[in-house]
Amino acid sequence: MATMHLRIGDLVWGKLGRYPPWPGKVVSPPKDLKKPRGKKCHFVKFFGTEDHAWIKVEQLKPYHAHKEEMIKINKGKRFQQAVDAVEDFLKKAKGKEQNSDGKGDSKGKKTPTKPLKILEEDDEDLSALKDPSEKDLTDSDPEPSTLERLGAGPGSGFNWESSPASSMEPISKRLKIIEEESGSTSIQAADSTAINGSITPTDKRIGFLGLGLMGSGIVSNLLKMGHVVTVWNRTAEKCDLFIQEGARLGRTPAEVASTCDITFSCVSDPKAARDLVLGPSGVLQGIRSGKCYVEMSTVDPGTITELSQVITSRGGRFLEAPVAGSQQLSNDGMLVILAAGDRTVYEDCSSCFQAMAKTSFFLGEAGNAARMMLILNMVQGSFMATIAEGLTLAQATGQSQQTFLDILCQGQMASTFVDQKCQNILQGNFKPDYYLKHIQKDLRLAISMGDKANHPTPMAAAANEVYKRAKALDQSDNDLSAVYRAYIH
Repeated sequence: MATMHLRIGDLVWGKLGRYPPWPGKVVSPPKDLKKPRGKKCHFVKFFGTEDHAWIKVEQLKPYHAHKEEMIKINKGKRFQQAVDAVEDFLKKAKGKEQNSDGKGDSKGKKTPTKPLKILEEDDEDLSALKDPSEKDLTDSDPEPSTLERLGAGPGSGFNWESSPASSMEPISKRLKIIEEESGSTSIQAADSTAINGSITPTDKRIGFLGLGLMGSGIVSNLLKMGHVVTVWNRTAEKCDLFIQEGARLGRTPAEVASTCDITFSCVSDPKAARDLVLGPSGVLQGIRSGKCYVEMSTVDPGTITELSQVITSRGGRFLEAPVAGSQQLSNDGMLVILAAGDRTVYEDCSSCFQAMAKTSFFLGEAGNAARMMLILNMVQGSFMATIAEGLTLAQATGQSQQTFLDILCQGQMASTFVDQKCQNILQGNFKPDYYLKHIQKDLRLAISMGDKANHPTPMAAAANEVYKRAKALDQSDNDLSAVYRAYIH
């Protein structure tokens, strides 16, 4: 059995599934823990959480050698807390070593640390492993000091993004349910770094209609986490990849709804959502008592009310669950789900929501999630238009756009969203992560919602005009950041 240079106690960056690289420490696995099937791996405890997981060798990098790189690409609060926990660990380890050296403990000898074996696929059970303290040391390798070992090990040089997640199993994923004063409920991971790999998939049959930018990532994660999924898409060729991954093919929306217990839909706009349910061979024809329909499209409250009424009139159960995020967040399983409607459906969808999102909120009666989603997207669209305006004003007044971005990302508005969108603008990269035409649709729907509530939305109205100009410049199928081009033409 092969061994690796990493040892128990070494600090590493571990990439688990779709989640960002996270600081951790190689530790001994519990003796009664069955090993996951798959490639060679180490057992890692993550800092800032109570999560442990088997991490494949190609998903590990030494902590010190890659610290600056990882800090640059991860800027979240919990991530920083995890890095701070590592630094506290290092300080304590250094203090212990200095105290030990001052006392001349053990005549200068260091406590030996044993290498952690990499598990092979033919190992039957981890309980057969001895405690590391009982293992023999590698004969010829001199033992490093504690601090040396904390940064030991060569980089693996693997591609974080392309590494699959299927063979990694954390011990647990803890959930908490938060009751809000408003009556809404949030079901989320107990920590934002909690890992989805331990999800127990529902035994209900899942249907999914619509394999666009968001739907494709969602279905992929449902399959990865072991759900039985039947897919349908207006352009049938888009189903092929998911069939190869284990999905079943539905011939029509009606067939999917009739053969599945819970059917999800994620399409482009209110018209598409209505057509999918009410059109020829539509969902409604497959709905009968007890069948669940979950509308994940971002639409107006009126559309949600209509769909809820027709589904429940056939004895079905209805939930709206639009998602906040982007294609990348969908692929990463890090969406935010806003749900409303039948609470029992929300609870039945628990494992599905865990697979596709980092958190979900239950907001009460049907229509509330649509309202909240439109408000969120109104803010995002208006903000993006303002950022684009700032970049072009900087250029027009002789200021460096890159310097503008650098300053912006050091201030209170710093965020991954701002950094990524601005960098893409400066690089001329408008590959869609969220279609410009869709954010303009959301602005239009939000403005209409404001009109019905007799509430002014002047900022959104101004932003909407800029996006309309961008659409007139053939930017509809580009990313929402292509609103920048409305200012330079």
